[in-house]
Amino acid sequence: MLTPNKAPAPATPDGLQADPSPAAAQNLEGAPLPNIVVVGGGAAGLELVTRLGDRLGRHGRARITLAERARTHLWKPLLHEVAAGSLDPNVHEVNYLAQAHWHGFRYRLGEMVGLDRSAKKVHLGATLDDEGREITPPRSIDYDILVVAIGSVTNDFGTQGAADHAVRLETPAQAARFNRRLVNACLRAQTQAEPIRPGQLHVAIIGAGATGTELAAELHRTLREVIAHGLDRIDPERDIRIVLIEAADRLLPALPERISKATRRLLERMGVEVQTSARVKEVTSEGVRLADDSFIPAELVVWAAGVKAPEVLRDLDGLEVNRLNQLVVEPTLQTTSDPSIFAMGDCAACPMPGDSGFVPPRAQAAHQQADHMLAQIEKRLRGQELQPFVYRDFGSLVSLGHHSTVGNLMGSLFGRGVFIEGLFARMMYHSMRVMHERALNGTRYALLSFLSRGLSRRTGPSVKLH
Repeated sequence: MLTPNKAPAPATPDGLQADPSPAAAQNLEGAPLPNIVVVGGGAAGLELVTRLGDRLGRHGRARITLAERARTHLWKPLLHEVAAGSLDPNVHEVNYLAQAHWHGFRYRLGEMVGLDRSAKKVHLGATLDDEGREITPPRSIDYDILVVAIGSVTNDFGTQGAADHAVRLETPAQAARFNRRLVNACLRAQTQAEPIRPGQLHVAIIGAGATGTELAAELHRTLREVIAHGLDRIDPERDIRIVLIEAADRLLPALPERISKATRRLLERMGVEVQTSARVKEVTSEGVRLADDSFIPAELVVWAAGVKAPEVLRDLDGLEVNRLNQLVVEPTLQTTSDPSIFAMGDCAACPMPGDSGFVPPRAQAAHQQADHMLAQIEKRLRGQELQPFVYRDFGSLVSLGHHSTVGNLMGSLFGRGVFIEGLFARMMYHSMRVMHERALNGTRYALLSFLSRGLSRRTGPSVKLH
């Protein structure tokens, strides 16, 4: 049966197309439903919008919308495994459109490019396909409550050549691109007529935080497994070199020193070279130049040395930001300039109660803030007083691939960290991903997903070979 053509959505005064969904949806009593918009579908944003949809959207208590520039979600702590080739992102990604359909919220494809606080509108830019054709036009979304959760991007601190020659691991696409370059470098070395030159199969990782450290350990294993698939011209001990570079005097500077020492000991036992107190002066197409003018040749350079919030927040209709572009928020997670706008996750500068510092940009902080925001929004809809967010540090874990996992557990519960290592630490590390999956799709799905991952590893190559 044919359906009549729909008239185009009206344009807003600023020229943006209005969101085509009905703006005046009503509840059973005839009152307009509040519009709750979450911008950013990372760990915090997707957990929040999923639970809001389940609690409010499905029951007609509010209209819940997620605005996100990507089509799928991958838990960010997994990106180093994608880059190393030990994880297929297609198996682990969550499709936003399907998630919205299953959990009672709307998904709007597009990147936030601006904000009109007086009109309470979020502006989204146009999205284009690979051929440059428009998929969705520039448009705006009305909100009554806005939650900004757009995460963080790499901060190269303006280092010469870093933007042009260093790979960043911010998205699954970037991680997959790095892996393709890695495999291509191995294939090139295997088939070229000339001998393998010094540095041709070297990888330099700038930044020995969790991402850089975990990537170094994962690469040590996966590179050797790629070579074992018939690339007999390459000698792993002679031709492969992984260098981890850190400006601080120890790796993992944000974590307890005991974890740092244990991690360095394990990395060096593998053969990963660790250089601390080493500041990067320049990144070139041939490698990395340090501040003392020494040069580290490398075919691939990864920048994992710092983060900041995206540039769009720097001038977002007058909202207060800090030097890292993070939105400055009150303990309630409300922005200091507008009580209708909240921020959480890596893009928010949230004060620690009783401390001069801020909540760290960690996965556990994002998960806790999503929980807190769910309760905050329900309180706001009922007209109740909002409560401050209190971060609880449950410790830190660092995965060194199949070699080991180290960390401290339950750090703030007893006033001290309990050092753990080995199988138990690895189980706790994997439990963090299970918690994220449980928040998105429930306990049954999380357990089935965990079991399927264990089975799939026995039915194919353990590393990506293309």
